[in-house]
Amino acid sequence: MAALLTTNPILSSTDVVSPLRSPLKPFRPAPDSCLRTTRWRSPKAAVIPNFHLPMRSLEVKNRTSVDDIKGLRLITAIKTPYLPDGRFDLEAYDSLMHMQIVNGAEGVIVGGTTGEGQLMSWDEHIMLIGHTVNCFGASVKVIGNTGSNSTREAIHATEQGFAVGMHAALHINPYYGKTSMQGMVSHFETILSMGPTIIYNVPSRTGQDIPPPVIHTVSANPNMAGVKECMGNDRIKDYVNKGVAIWSGNDDECHDARWASGATGVISVASNLVPGLMHEIMFQGKNPLLNSKLMPLIKWLFQEPNPIGLNTALAQLGVIRPVFRLPYVPLPLARRLEFVGIVEALGRENFVGEKDVEVLDDDDFVLVGRY
Repeated sequence: MAALLTTNPILSSTDVVSPLRSPLKPFRPAPDSCLRTTRWRSPKAAVIPNFHLPMRSLEVKNRTSVDDIKGLRLITAIKTPYLPDGRFDLEAYDSLMHMQIVNGAEGVIVGGTTGEGQLMSWDEHIMLIGHTVNCFGASVKVIGNTGSNSTREAIHATEQGFAVGMHAALHINPYYGKTSMQGMVSHFETILSMGPTIIYNVPSRTGQDIPPPVIHTVSANPNMAGVKECMGNDRIKDYVNKGVAIWSGNDDECHDARWASGATGVISVASNLVPGLMHEIMFQGKNPLLNSKLMPLIKWLFQEPNPIGLNTALAQLGVIRPVFRLPYVPLPLARRLEFVGIVEALGRENFVGEKDVEVLDDDDFVLVGRY
């Protein structure tokens, strides 16, 4: 640069040489005729249609049809196990998934209430969906819980879930903040545009029922696979009579829902523990005797909010580590003792895992607040 400055009389020592223009042509400002002479105005807002790039059919991994989802009879709301530091225990998760598949589960809900999706970051959520697809997607339908009370978040999570290969999405109605019936319709229609979807109605969790007029409105959407319904078998029967595919969301009602009310099947918590028996309930016809034998286990599971009972049970069976992400804590000792008796009555061979059931002490459990 010093040599250039001494040999080029056009440049002075204070000139800056731009690599984008020749140093032999000094900068000239634009003439006045080129300057803006009108006042700047903000552009008008545009209405953007529902347009989801990740959902182009040729780009989506493991794309499945809505009819493939509608035919599933036993879907397990799979548990998410943890390491002592609160991270996912993928080895235990894979083992639990394998037990579900070999015992006849046709689908799994990943990151649902049972899987504690409410305690996951979205990164964890999508990672676990992708992991499940990559490891087990050829053997079982992977349904990702990508619902949210924010439509924006639900859209983003569902795009990512389908992009990593999930076969269908599970969506709840907006909770806490709630919305109007028309707001529910708009929320679901926006999400249904992305792929096969099961709508989940559980007012005990959301504080708001999804009334039948909303379901009947959105059921016309070709991506509507059906409803996980927790409002009883009368509601289920009414939907079935109108051609809507339904899964019972209540283990204690699923036998009658399937064989008396026409439900397609069940999305089950208990099948984490006894997948073979739940498969028999869903596939082998009416069996009130087996159903009654399962009632003590099912009632025990839900004496505290799910998944507290399930987490405690799987830990005592040695299938997962006794690690809880707060705010969940294990059932008290008296309830843990009850579970041992339930296992003995049903037969240890009907439960997942190979270790003997044991009663864990309070000190055996790890409660994790930061993870």
